[in-house]
Amino acid sequence: MSTLSPATETIPPAESGIEQRGIERVMPHERAHVRVFDNFTMWLSANLVISTVALGALAVPVFGLGFWDSLGVIVLFNVLGVLPVAFFATLGPKLGLRQMTISRYSFGWHGAKIMALFNVAACIGWSAVNVIVGAQIATAISGGAVPVWAGILLIAVLTTAVSLYGYRYVHRYERYAWMPMAAIFLIVLFTAGGQMQALPTPVWTMAHVASLVSFGGAIFGFATGWSSYAADYNVNQPEDTSAKRVFWLTFFGVIVPCMLLESLGLGLTTVTAFGKAAQSGGGALLSEALQPLGGAGKVLLLLLALSVIANNIPNDYSAGLSMQVLGRGFQKINRAVWTLVGAVVYVLIAIPSAAHFNATLENFLLLVAYWLGPWAIILILEHAVFRRGRYDLDDWNTPHKLPVGWAAVIAMAAGLFGVYLGAAQSLFVGPIAGLLNPPYGMDIGFELGVVFAAVCYLLLRPIELRRA
Repeated sequence: MSTLSPATETIPPAESGIEQRGIERVMPHERAHVRVFDNFTMWLSANLVISTVALGALAVPVFGLGFWDSLGVIVLFNVLGVLPVAFFATLGPKLGLRQMTISRYSFGWHGAKIMALFNVAACIGWSAVNVIVGAQIATAISGGAVPVWAGILLIAVLTTAVSLYGYRYVHRYERYAWMPMAAIFLIVLFTAGGQMQALPTPVWTMAHVASLVSFGGAIFGFATGWSSYAADYNVNQPEDTSAKRVFWLTFFGVIVPCMLLESLGLGLTTVTAFGKAAQSGGGALLSEALQPLGGAGKVLLLLLALSVIANNIPNDYSAGLSMQVLGRGFQKINRAVWTLVGAVVYVLIAIPSAAHFNATLENFLLLVAYWLGPWAIILILEHAVFRRGRYDLDDWNTPHKLPVGWAAVIAMAAGLFGVYLGAAQSLFVGPIAGLLNPPYGMDIGFELGVVFAAVCYLLLRPIELRRA
């Protein structure tokens, strides 16, 4: 472990303004980020936001679940979703490479480009979902005087102002952003907690099980959504930083706010007086909960609306890094430029999507779970089974020294085929999903995706290695 203290941390001239480094590997002697506890506060702030409450608020009105069965799903699927995030976070200090760049060691130069595009879509999608939640609250505070589109623009501008500057400033913001949010959510719990009810669990039919599994997919998608950029936020930490500490700090940094706030969102939907608000999304629910506080409640609501900044900053920052993985031409363009482009795109998506928020959130979360499951299992198998933790770090940007990647690409395709078989969406029900709960289906897309990708990669990767 480095003997440097936070007080002796130096700031290289290039990092005193907008970060110039993109996906280039951070060499061990260049690393000055010694605050290992930032692995906790980074993810605590990013998840201690209203979007997390909004997710928990889907259980009763959207999936038709009870209280205790929903709570069980929240606990189980959060644990499953956070495990790959915590594991990938350990690779940042170890390798000094950004998360999507690490994909090149499985998918090869060209295959990693496909995964980078998937990740860009995920980053932009998460950002769009989050600004909608924040804008809902701004609209509620003003009684409709501030339209949703104006709230979206305001939050996007404030988010971009931080994410443009890069790694050092992201951590500075996230180091403290959780504090006021934690206090506000405690106030929400104090004002509305006594009105919450333990709604009975519905009769255990196949339809109820299907709803449980589908809600679990949404919970999983939210938690594991961080896995595709987990290593982006500790690449500047010393190479000998304890992997165990990084793992557990990241694990608890994600799982604590997710479990607590999703449970809060669930509880708020059980308040009889909030029945109408429960149909309108998390922003409306929080507005109802704080209404008894009058003017002070409106101030707290405004701060809650701004909480999504902490959630969107890593989305915007990592989107820019993922764009550079698309090739050397893209890498020559500063990461900040791609971050700015991404912000414009998600604003253009969020404004027309705001009117159908609950459906938008549900469908997007499930979509995220679909591709991340197969991708994550491929990288985990590559690390644990085929490389056993050993990487030739000089090869990260040399196409002919990287794997061809056909095994990973085919395994990913197989995983997505498994998703097709097990998906149960409003517009499509897969063949296997439809057998379990006809005609609506049971969404087991991410489970089948992981299994299909894992089996395929274990079979094909040894063949690729022998032919290399």
